[in-house]
Amino acid sequence: MTPNPVMAGSPADADDGKFMNGFVGRNSRVALLPAAVAILTLLSAHGHAQTAASPSGVIWTVPEVGALPDDDYGRLVRRGRDLVTATYAHIGPDVSDPAKRYAGNNLACGDCHLDAGTKKFGLPIFGLYDEFPKYSARLGAEITIEERVNSCMTRSMNGRAMPIDAPEMQALVAYIKFLSTGVPPGQRIPGLGAGIIPELDRAADPARGRTVYVAQCQGCHNTDGSGIRRSLPTTDLGYVVPPLWGPDSFNDGAGMNRLITAANFMHSNMPQGADYLNPVLSTADAWDVAAFVVSQPRPNKQGLETDFPDLALKPVDTPYGPYLDGFSAEQHKYGPFGPIRAALARLRSEGIRPVSPRP
Repeated sequence: MTPNPVMAGSPADADDGKFMNGFVGRNSRVALLPAAVAILTLLSAHGHAQTAASPSGVIWTVPEVGALPDDDYGRLVRRGRDLVTATYAHIGPDVSDPAKRYAGNNLACGDCHLDAGTKKFGLPIFGLYDEFPKYSARLGAEITIEERVNSCMTRSMNGRAMPIDAPEMQALVAYIKFLSTGVPPGQRIPGLGAGIIPELDRAADPARGRTVYVAQCQGCHNTDGSGIRRSLPTTDLGYVVPPLWGPDSFNDGAGMNRLITAANFMHSNMPQGADYLNPVLSTADAWDVAAFVVSQPRPNKQGLETDFPDLALKPVDTPYGPYLDGFSAEQHKYGPFGPIRAALARLRSEGIRPVSPRP
């Protein structure tokens, strides 16, 4: 079927992708809630065939991994795709080789980066390779693509950093680079991030979100948010439906633990069968069920107080301090965010930019 073209600069092009959370690119075109890969509608069934028109009128589409030759490069890229879709089986906490246990949970990168990182507004990773190295507001320094992958490893995957020369790191980077094949220099591909839905003028309500969860999410993600494991007795086969909280989920430093990311992701992709053109959740339901999910217990990442050394660049929905603006951690976690943005704008205009402590 013919891919649906989306022109760069359309309203759908405004987004803040999870892979880019906490990043302010000096030369960029912009900055893991694990979820089951949706059974898509007629349009989104071909969500991997993202398209964009370049100034010359050439249509760009995500390249097809299956078309690569069976040579060293083709196998490396395929290995990278496998690491995205079945992370738990290759570098998870239960793999046979302890040296390969980089991930601390049994999630897959593809639980957040849907359709192996190619679904529009499913936190795709296409078109990003040439944006690195870039400045990371979260770290207060320029980072490489490998360092960005390791940020996911230590937060969304609740694990440890991979060596840059590890075969698994090389494969992941090769896959990300492959997904950027043919992207015109300086062009940002539409569909990155999770979309942008209108914000509420009230705090998101976890109690109301619980009722939405029971009605829309519980059937797949379980009553306690623990997801559904694949067939046992083997323990390295991950989840059919991933957990949303608990000990085997992403930690509290992950981008998906921020309300704005989680609400937009849910609105664009959840429950099963939804996409950004055919959402199932209302805007209010998305905010409230996301609030319910981020209110649940999950692993703690140490050292979060040193994130975002320039507090003026700290995202308004970061659920942990310190903060520049004087608002509570609860309001940063659940909103409303308008007053926080207004306070930050005023402080910036006054030149007030204290920094957070660094070790």
